[in-house]
Amino acid sequence: MSAELLAQDGAVGNPATNIGIFALFVAVTLYIVVRASKRNATATEFFTAGRAFTGPQNGIAISGDYLSAASFLGIAGAIAVYGYDGFLYSIGFLVAWLVALLLVAELLRNAGKFTMADVLSFRLKQRPVRMAAAITTLAVCLFYLLAQMAGAGGLVALLLDVSSDFGQAVVIAVVGVLMILYVLIGGMKGTTWVQIIKAVLLIGGAALMTVMVLTKFGVNLSEILGAAQSAVSASGNEAVASRDVLAPGAQYGASLTSQINFISLALALVLGTAGLPHVLMRFYTVPSAKEARRSVVWAIWLIGAFYLFTLALGYGAAALVGPDVILAAPGAQNSAAPLLAFELGGVVLLSVISAVAFATILAVVAGLTITAATSFAHDIYANVLRRPEGKEAVSESEQVRVSRITVVVLGILAIGLGVLAAEQNIAFLVALAFAIAAAANLPTILYSLYWPRFNTRGALWSMYGGLVSTIVLIVFSPAVSGAKTAMLASVDFAWFPLANPGIVSIPLAFTLGIIGTLTSPDRGDPEINAEFEVRALTGVGAEKAVTH
Repeated sequence: MSAELLAQDGAVGNPATNIGIFALFVAVTLYIVVRASKRNATATEFFTAGRAFTGPQNGIAISGDYLSAASFLGIAGAIAVYGYDGFLYSIGFLVAWLVALLLVAELLRNAGKFTMADVLSFRLKQRPVRMAAAITTLAVCLFYLLAQMAGAGGLVALLLDVSSDFGQAVVIAVVGVLMILYVLIGGMKGTTWVQIIKAVLLIGGAALMTVMVLTKFGVNLSEILGAAQSAVSASGNEAVASRDVLAPGAQYGASLTSQINFISLALALVLGTAGLPHVLMRFYTVPSAKEARRSVVWAIWLIGAFYLFTLALGYGAAALVGPDVILAAPGAQNSAAPLLAFELGGVVLLSVISAVAFATILAVVAGLTITAATSFAHDIYANVLRRPEGKEAVSESEQVRVSRITVVVLGILAIGLGVLAAEQNIAFLVALAFAIAAAANLPTILYSLYWPRFNTRGALWSMYGGLVSTIVLIVFSPAVSGAKTAMLASVDFAWFPLANPGIVSIPLAFTLGIIGTLTSPDRGDPEINAEFEVRALTGVGAEKAVTH
């Protein structure tokens, strides 16, 4: 049976086989998580896995954390439907790692203990800066979780013929419960091992499919591109048939507004990675800054290889499955990779790739959840709500307990939001999370690391200004209302024309950081500034509690 007939039927492949392979993955990883959880009593063990992972191990885990459902399902689908413009997501996500490697990774690992806020608040007033950093962390994690949950719903709709809204909601709830179990039981150590396993499976599966696609076309990339363009031109959808998927502009070239939207998207993707809290937190799971740097180098190689594979997967899906079949299937664009897997290897390959996609979602949501829970427990609860000025009031065991409670609350919230976003393109949703990270986190990170004059007012203006402007512009953009693909398609209150607000909110946040700093008389304590510089450059004293 062809992918076209399967898409028309609803379910793709054998639902029992799909569930069986996925259940096997869950059973194996839960066993590993339980084994890894034997030493999880202290905050260092629960939040940062005891800093016991090597650079290569952490690099593989970073790639597992970073290569989300957006990378596998969303980008492959975007390339299959829009061609060149879809591949721009891959380029943006990869180039972003150079910013993280050159400007952030080593200094951040040296200067911090558990979270991004440990670095941002070191030279500044602890309570207000930690609160702001924790709020931006939670916002980024929630948007990212939204994308992963949407991916879970769309994928299961395709694999199990779950077409009703209630059925997809149940599936999203199951993913949420599994996510909660992974984090509650395994902490960062168990989560890291799940990410390592998932990265190996995902990159290996993508490599296998790439080889199979190339073999179909005589190992000739030009043949694949030509066949993809022919399939798009033969589409029964006039808008799709008129696209040139081998040239820029199929998605972002129709008007000046769409071109500006592309620039905005590119800014968010390239600058957002260095501000993603769940990626930054991975730098604390290694014992030194040298290992943190090695982690990023390993991650760049692995992530770069994977994004090259998406080129073959996307155009291969267009050529072998066809854009009409992809768009008609449950999950629309997000179904391109599973449909291609069935076309290449039948039920078995489809089931394996589908299990890998599920593993991708579970691993990423687990990483996001432990990051958000750590930020709440360590930054808000321990250092703002329960800590009097200058005193250490909360034990590590209490921080771990609060973190576990937060995991449950976040899981329930993520399930609810995932149901609302079930029909959205996953790559696009992740780009919104990147926009928040780039505007709310990155300016303050860079200013804290490189500008001694930077002060508390500058940090608060930058973080809150970047966060509020990004969210407000997203709410009043075509992504939320006023368009057929909007979250609330039946209403229209959009007045901001761009789907991604990065071109406005990111420069605004950088500017607010400068204005806030220069208009404040606070010039900081020279001794504290000198201590921070020593920590950032050498790592000496980085794991001591901040008491000033």
